[in-house]
Amino acid sequence: MNLKKNLRPRRSFIFTPGLKPEMFPKAVKSGVDMVCIELEDGIAPKDKNEAREKALSIFQNQTIPKNVEVILRINSIRSLFGLDDIRAILSTDFPPPAIMLPKVNDAEEVKIIEDLLNERGHNCELHPIIETNSGLERAYDIAKSSERVSTLFFGLIDMSAELRCKLSWDQLLYARSRVVHAAAGAGLDAIDGPFMDLEDPKGNIEQAILARDLGFSGKGSIHPKQVNDLNKVFTPSNEKIDKAKKITKIFEEANTGLVMVDGKLIEKPVLREMYRTLAIAEENK
Repeated sequence: MNLKKNLRPRRSFIFTPGLKPEMFPKAVKSGVDMVCIELEDGIAPKDKNEAREKALSIFQNQTIPKNVEVILRINSIRSLFGLDDIRAILSTDFPPPAIMLPKVNDAEEVKIIEDLLNERGHNCELHPIIETNSGLERAYDIAKSSERVSTLFFGLIDMSAELRCKLSWDQLLYARSRVVHAAAGAGLDAIDGPFMDLEDPKGNIEQAILARDLGFSGKGSIHPKQVNDLNKVFTPSNEKIDKAKKITKIFEEANTGLVMVDGKLIEKPVLREMYRTLAIAEENK
């Protein structure tokens, strides 16, 4: 396990429509850790081609701050729109730094994208969304399908429809847990879907805390006014930061796979979480 692979703050994310690139700077300045440019569900079929063209122009014409992770959400590669999205990415000399893959059903879908990107020489990270029954069943394989995979996103709206269950925390707990388990097994961040009631900020905070305590690294937002609360929930306390500094220092000085700290054995999965804590702390100086 690469303890420092793709470590960066991923406490919050927000979508911005590919059809309206003029909204991209506002999303970047919202304080969010991840901005996802939307080509999928938020774009009507008649506007897909125009949105694709405008979205890709962002990577050529706009400056992207280093402290914001920018992702392009394409359509499913099992659709014509998705195939057109991939062709466009392969054709450009200015690819997105990361691609979000919706409705992933199995690891082979990710591997196909990886092979195409390798052939073209594009260094794009991949962010699969687990939001189908098939994807949930194969989440572990998807998480380990490619070195390019940086996170697993949980698509709660589509998943609740697939499972024919209520869109609530309790009814989706098993699905969420499976995504967290798969992500942890591959050393990835797991990102929860957004809280959908914009008029209930308390509910947003409560569900963010539940997601954090379950093992998610961050959570989505549907509006910039949710972002600050999410960042607060997923930012480690000073006590946790000090603990992370202590443990990582002992580990690096020991130069071994196992270390003892305060009488407790510290292994690599714990160490990766310590390094993730420090990555967030560094970004928030």
